[in-house]
Amino acid sequence: MAPRANWKGYLKLSLVSCPVALFPAVSRTERISFHLINRETGNRLRQQYIDSVTGDIVEREQMVRGYEIGKNDYITLDETEIAEQAIESTHTIDIETFVPRDEIDEVYLDGSYYLAPDDKVADEPFVVIRDAMRKSNMVGLARVVLSGRERIIMIEARDSGLLATTLHYKYEVRDEKPYFESIPDVKLSKEMLDLAAHIIDTKRGKFDPSKFEDRYQDSLVDLIRAKRAGKPLPAAPQPKTPSNVINLMDALRRSVDAESGRRGTGKTSAKAHSAAKKAAPAKSATKRRVSKAS
Repeated sequence: MAPRANWKGYLKLSLVSCPVALFPAVSRTERISFHLINRETGNRLRQQYIDSVTGDIVEREQMVRGYEIGKNDYITLDETEIAEQAIESTHTIDIETFVPRDEIDEVYLDGSYYLAPDDKVADEPFVVIRDAMRKSNMVGLARVVLSGRERIIMIEARDSGLLATTLHYKYEVRDEKPYFESIPDVKLSKEMLDLAAHIIDTKRGKFDPSKFEDRYQDSLVDLIRAKRAGKPLPAAPQPKTPSNVINLMDALRRSVDAESGRRGTGKTSAKAHSAAKKAAPAKSATKRRVSKAS
């Protein structure tokens, strides 16, 4: 069965346009999900909305959206009034500008969607837009209404189609300074950096998402299977807690040995061994406190 599009409309570049469909690039249907159950009866619970003053149950047809303008003072809007505010981006993705991909900070990226032509007539103009972006090595910025809200989207060529990524607005992204301003400007020795760089080098690899299993999901599956079969429940995995106080240089040297051992060499490389030897314990009396893993 073909995937269902969650948005259909037109992709527009100046006077060139074509009908397109937008499909979520990520699916969460495989995740373990739970229902709330009455422990005594085993029946599912039903969610209800309660009037905070009268305590009465409010039916869906009596619900409206409210914007608070003062304490317990709301401007109310119903769904038809909100729907009447439809703007062009409700039905059209109009590419407004093109920028180099590396100019877009990763912190602005949100959800990903696949963008494809919606009929055979759309194929040629769609391919023109796709290949022109690929040739110029640029990404397009546009707007689209998704789930009742206008979003900025970044559009880029991907394989034979387009990848559309929703972006956060500027006001949604927090400034990093309050989180980083207390980090001191620590002067590190060359030896420390050489050891840390060697550890990174031993862990070098290529991104392969199939290597990262959802261990929490797997644990839940094992738990559910055991309960269904009436078997003893599997032991919960115990997190490893690092030591409280370590000598940073010693930890780096031990890490180099450990990582080299995992690679089958059994000992550090000549460069790392030289760095460790030069960094005598007397040269690194600084000890760092590492908070316990929560």
